[in-house]
Amino acid sequence: MKTLKQCGPLMLAMALAACAHAPMAAPPTYAVTANAPLPGEGRWDLLTVDSARHHVFVSRGDRVQVLDAASGRIAGTLAGTDGVHGIVVVPALRRGYTTNGKPGTVTEFDLDSLQRLRDIPLTGKSPDAALFDAHSGRLFVFNAKSNNASVVDVQAGREIALIPFEGNPELAADDGAGHVFVNIEDKAQLDEIDTGTLKVTRQWALADCEEPSGLALDAAHARVFSVCQNQTMVVTDAVDGHQVARVPIGEGPDGAAFDPASQTVFSPNGRSGTLTVVHEDDPDHFSVVQTLPTQASARTIALDERSHRLYLPAAKFAAPVAGQTGRPAMVPNSFSVLVVEPVSPRR
Repeated sequence: MKTLKQCGPLMLAMALAACAHAPMAAPPTYAVTANAPLPGEGRWDLLTVDSARHHVFVSRGDRVQVLDAASGRIAGTLAGTDGVHGIVVVPALRRGYTTNGKPGTVTEFDLDSLQRLRDIPLTGKSPDAALFDAHSGRLFVFNAKSNNASVVDVQAGREIALIPFEGNPELAADDGAGHVFVNIEDKAQLDEIDTGTLKVTRQWALADCEEPSGLALDAAHARVFSVCQNQTMVVTDAVDGHQVARVPIGEGPDGAAFDPASQTVFSPNGRSGTLTVVHEDDPDHFSVVQTLPTQASARTIALDERSHRLYLPAAKFAAPVAGQTGRPAMVPNSFSVLVVEPVSPRR
């Protein structure tokens, strides 16, 4: 496998040209086409993509590393984000936001210069996943240790409300029409938030779904995809909450993505070291069309909807020692971002 630096000018030009491709009509075959090493210590969690600037933002413990997707080089580092989990980019505002779990803050930064602009204090504990809802113009931050969501007015730069949950919120997605859907991990539940009233309006049980974490959304067909720890993806109707389908996936997912161009859902399975590729045949029927080997620990994911590339962070870990508690140590200089992309039409 080549690194991005070894791909050469032709491949880079082809990758940039892919951004202009028309939407795909059928799911392609996917492959791991590159591996971009990111130096330094620090574990990781969530990541996101700024398509216009070809930047991939990766959380690394106490900082955010910014990968130039075209060259494979580090474009910059946003320091001072201790315990960073979530990263949100808002191209319309030319702003980005990180959730910093240890100080309980959100850092706002400039997407062009990658410079920190301000830190916004939160009352929620251990801010984790986040999303920006364009319909309301508000940032929603999901707090892992206080079972609530902080609502941030990004213009004023302050928290304006807290939305309580019955359990621990995980990843979320919005439909662009004033509704946010979030997995409640310890309750195996899907909650719907009204972004106008800032209240949980509906709650639906995710039957036979253990600890739902990653979540993706097909807004056009009102389908919510929750990945569960019992090797299952549960598909929920976002209108009435009934369970539409159950799809087998691998072990250890902590993210999900949906590409509307090809009607494809992705589950990165960290324990299995695979990526489950699921095609939405129609809004009520789903097929596993590929199980792509990736790398053990590749459990989170970000999609670039322009290029249809997927980015999955991963690292190697030392063998566990007898009697050891906690996570094994990461092998130095083994952290990288896998690049997955469509390589041929499926026949």
